[in-house]
Amino acid sequence: MSEKYVKANGVRLAYEAFGDPANPAIVLMMGLGTQLIGWPIALCEGLVDRGFYVIRFDNRDIGLSEKMENAHIPQAATLMLRSRLRLPLKVPYTLDDMAQDCVGLLDALGIDRAHLVGASMGGMIGQIVAARFGERLHSFTSIMSTSGNPKIPMARRDVIMAMVKRSLGLEKITLESTMAYWRKIGSPAYQPSDKELKKKILDSYYRSNHPEGYSRHMAAVLASGSRVRLLKQITTPTLVIHGRDDALVSVEGGIDTARNIHGARLEIFDGMGHDLPKALLPDFIELIATHAKDSQRKQSRAT
Repeated sequence: MSEKYVKANGVRLAYEAFGDPANPAIVLMMGLGTQLIGWPIALCEGLVDRGFYVIRFDNRDIGLSEKMENAHIPQAATLMLRSRLRLPLKVPYTLDDMAQDCVGLLDALGIDRAHLVGASMGGMIGQIVAARFGERLHSFTSIMSTSGNPKIPMARRDVIMAMVKRSLGLEKITLESTMAYWRKIGSPAYQPSDKELKKKILDSYYRSNHPEGYSRHMAAVLASGSRVRLLKQITTPTLVIHGRDDALVSVEGGIDTARNIHGARLEIFDGMGHDLPKALLPDFIELIATHAKDSQRKQSRAT
């Protein structure tokens, strides 16, 4: 695919589009420090085959989208400690700003309403879009995300320690250490081969290597706090997908998200961690496409 660019909310965003623009649009929004290529081509093409126009984009400060070069670089370990103690955090931008980016993308592409799918941090941003800009959405799907409720479990201890070591420079970031980290958080029942995992990591590295953006994304997530009250405002038809074995964002995060959105449907996959396993892509395509079509059909009948 060849990236295109638009100005959205004052930020230059890179995006790719698949399918016929005359079809209903599905916008795919990735997670913390993850580029648009984190959305598998097979998933995009599967949704196109189901009759959708699919758009995946790089969030601000990552991939080929505009970098916030003049913004300070927060220290992840300090942020995590202050967040745990519920102390105020100074951050360059917030998830609300990134929600405005998403709406700005729709504006720039001339899309009045879309189906929105967000993974991890993208799900958190999507929650804000659904709550505050619900009139722009036909449906919302949240994958491996969370409500931000401080009562739910944190990431698994070994995952937290790995993140802290990497952020403090106590562990050299190499291909091998990055593979080890992805295996910690990935799906235990659907582990990719070493060849597949190496390709995924290197494709991302050579497309764009911007660790400062990862740090600022982390800051935005930690500063966002609980979204439970916000979730209760969502009227957009919502599907929540989560892995029972997610070591980074515990399954309780998905359960709590669905619990606090009126009428939300929850689908939990055994053996799934914090990734999008190839073996489960047909299930994801079916769930997202059916949810989107059912939501739009009900809205059409209502009008």
